[in-house]
Amino acid sequence: MNGGLLVAGTTSDAGKSVVTAGICRWLRRQGVRVAPFKAQNMSNNSAVVVGPDGRGGEIGRAQAMQAAACGIPAEVRFNPVLLKPGSDHSSQVVVLGEAVDRVDAGNFRALKSRLAGVVFETFDQLRTEYDVVVCEGAGSPAEINLRDTDFVNLGLARHGRLPTVVVGDIDRGGVFAAMFGTVALLDQADQDLVAGFVVNKFRGDRGLLQPGIDMLERVTGRPTYGVLPWHLDLWLDAEDSLAYGSTLGRPAAPHGSEWLDVAVVRLPRVSNATDAEALATEPGVRVRLTIEPADVAAADLVVLPGSKSTVDDLRWLRETGLASAIARRAEAGRPVLGICGGYQMLARAIHDDVESGRGTVDGLGLLPIEVTFDPRKTVTLASGTSSGGLPVRGYEIHHGYVSAGAPPAPLLTYLDGRPEGARDGAVFGTHWHGAFESDGFRRWFLGEAARLSGRTGFTTAPGTVFAAVRERTLDLLGDLVEEHLDTDALWRLVERGAPAGLPFVPPGAP
Repeated sequence: MNGGLLVAGTTSDAGKSVVTAGICRWLRRQGVRVAPFKAQNMSNNSAVVVGPDGRGGEIGRAQAMQAAACGIPAEVRFNPVLLKPGSDHSSQVVVLGEAVDRVDAGNFRALKSRLAGVVFETFDQLRTEYDVVVCEGAGSPAEINLRDTDFVNLGLARHGRLPTVVVGDIDRGGVFAAMFGTVALLDQADQDLVAGFVVNKFRGDRGLLQPGIDMLERVTGRPTYGVLPWHLDLWLDAEDSLAYGSTLGRPAAPHGSEWLDVAVVRLPRVSNATDAEALATEPGVRVRLTIEPADVAAADLVVLPGSKSTVDDLRWLRETGLASAIARRAEAGRPVLGICGGYQMLARAIHDDVESGRGTVDGLGLLPIEVTFDPRKTVTLASGTSSGGLPVRGYEIHHGYVSAGAPPAPLLTYLDGRPEGARDGAVFGTHWHGAFESDGFRRWFLGEAARLSGRTGFTTAPGTVFAAVRERTLDLLGDLVEEHLDTDALWRLVERGAPAGLPFVPPGAP
């Protein structure tokens, strides 16, 4: 078998990532050797994987999740191009796991032909090694202003002769118009590869949807392969932090007598906000993303997450009054946690001639350290112990490093004995992403936060295992695909490609 499939979407956040993961998990259950692939991702939520040469590399967090759905280790080839926005006008370009350039909209176009070559070569390699490669598109395949240089959506589908399924989010409204319009804006050769549709995030009576599904098939000549329901438990490993609502996850009732309220500051260039997901898996922990100083003042614990633009986001904290609210918390001995860029913001000073080019700026001054940015990017897996001797694993992605100062105590310690992170009273910081996926350390930290905030009735639940929660999520995705999609039809697409003779939907691209 040498099959493939492209999961495209009518919009960003239509559900391509979760549908791709669900199809991957379903195929794995059939005994198929399957791999995920996203030619180009634009996201600041990334994971670190180790390549064949032993070096760490970055890929989109969603592709790491999809690899887990396939039951295989994640690798840089699953997401050969990753764009990490640092502002509204520029992004860092990561190719096969390594940061190679910084581009804006103007000069990125000139880079595209080289990136397309890397993408197609990588895809072709994977296709020789796996029975099926399930590809995830980006944005919409009907972005006709970008079609001539596209290698992510139908440009990839044409290269690999991939049958394409278009996913639409009915929760946004207008899903039938979006699906029809997606096909009708494509030229004949692209339309020939679009085999049908999947409706995502449906709530209500399935029968009420059927007239629209029937009409969509009449006007496009293409079936809808199923309707996936909206589900409360699908929130882990979001590709974009904007996909989160105000409350993260679905908090279970507390194990003790009190809740612990956690406020995560939604920075403008937030990076790897997925760190907060591990906290949200604990019963009795309510995690909210916020930009309101009042929420920061009221919460039991405040988290400053990672940032792709540490100095610019620090300025935003000051402009919005959030910095003052955070400082008042620290002065009162109420817990504050900084992760990666958020940790760097807690320093006395930041010396940055690399990311922002602003030179030396004052940090929040809540930890007695200074941070200096280095052009060389640290991208590595990390492991060690907490101050209480608990095992901790995580990963690092950052340009800044602690260059001066000595906090009263490190928060973590590498296996080789080097200190990492800091604790000064109720203020905590670490460069390690993913550390709170280590169950013992997470429970210890939340217990400390509860003690410092006066929540004496809060108790962690000893049975919470983050890895098991993630695995249940992947199994749920596979279950939804098996139950709600026409898997026989999907199998035929994977084996044989798009059906011949699909009708042309006018007007089509010229």
